[in-house]
Amino acid sequence: MPRNPWTATTRTTRSLHIARPRGDRFLEPGQLVESPETHLRYRTQRLIGEGGFGQVYLATRVGHSSVVPETVCLKVSARIDGWLREAYFGRLLDDHPRAIRVFDTFPHMRADGSVIYYLVLEFAQHGDLSAYLYREEKGWPERTVRREIAGILDVLRKLHRGQLLHRDLTPVNVFVCDGPHLKLGDFGIVRQQSDGRGITAHTMNAMTAPSDILARAVPKWQARDDVYQVGQLLGMLIRGNAQQRIRPNDVRRLSCSDHLKEIVYRCIGERRKRYESAEEMIEALRNPPAELKAGVLRTLKGVHLAFTGILSRRRRDAIAAAKRAGAVVHGMPSARTTVVVRGRPNVQQAAGREGGLKLMEIKRLREKGHRITLLNEAQFWRLAAKR
Repeated sequence: MPRNPWTATTRTTRSLHIARPRGDRFLEPGQLVESPETHLRYRTQRLIGEGGFGQVYLATRVGHSSVVPETVCLKVSARIDGWLREAYFGRLLDDHPRAIRVFDTFPHMRADGSVIYYLVLEFAQHGDLSAYLYREEKGWPERTVRREIAGILDVLRKLHRGQLLHRDLTPVNVFVCDGPHLKLGDFGIVRQQSDGRGITAHTMNAMTAPSDILARAVPKWQARDDVYQVGQLLGMLIRGNAQQRIRPNDVRRLSCSDHLKEIVYRCIGERRKRYESAEEMIEALRNPPAELKAGVLRTLKGVHLAFTGILSRRRRDAIAAAKRAGAVVHGMPSARTTVVVRGRPNVQQAAGREGGLKLMEIKRLREKGHRITLLNEAQFWRLAAKR
């Protein structure tokens, strides 16, 4: 297997599964660990992951429990900050079917006086999403992708409603359980924002962090940047490969409906046009926008107009005709646009037949409540000929 691309981060290194030990191990195979909280004991089997957080071991519960399954993961760390956050969110999301469960949390003092911190986690039978897609070498059906991404978004929606930002929605923090069903884990760098402006981003995974965040072009991480990462996950599931990030130019080649391509493109495209929260993205997945149909207009005088698609006549002639008829012409649709003239679709559009940048912007503006009339080219030339 190639080097795992998801281990590269800024300030911290984070990875689960496909990792290589980098130093001394906290635990040895066959070692017993007892929780002073529940008095349950866990016997380690083998190391299955390592990163900046510490190490993860496959383990077996010793003794009877009606709550903790026989096979679990032991996440061991010398850092109290991440341990506290994961323990807290394990309790907060304990009843959520799409979050990896936290069964037990406890500290333990070693012989040398140092303290290490334990989390007993639900074991995902198929590992993380990155490893799963690498083994399977194929994309998932669209219906399954929509259902599973909506499940992950439901966890994220609960965080966003509490003004919390995840910031680490990578293929190694999404796990594949029987079904297959996806579950979200690793809440070690979740932060709370005091307002909607976001939080300063220092720690992130460079493979899925938005490029404008990495370039420091924007000052703070917002909910829409979590959405960017979910868009990456969505595209990777369709493509069947999590070794590289999805670029906007990759979207039109994805094997899915134009509507799903539009969702991916909007997630990973221009920042101000992304879904603003998990709630908005769930709505988009479940409710496709209304089909863009030609409307009715009596005159072009005073309208704010934009063109999209391939026209039968030269674009500059159409612009001149629109201005003679009294229209104000825009290069791109905006909040001021009231009319859009649509020519033939361009096969190279970003997200399929209905997925041109201008058409996607029209849909976004309509979602925001702007009234935009769509005209076909024949309607436009009839109106432009009026005096």
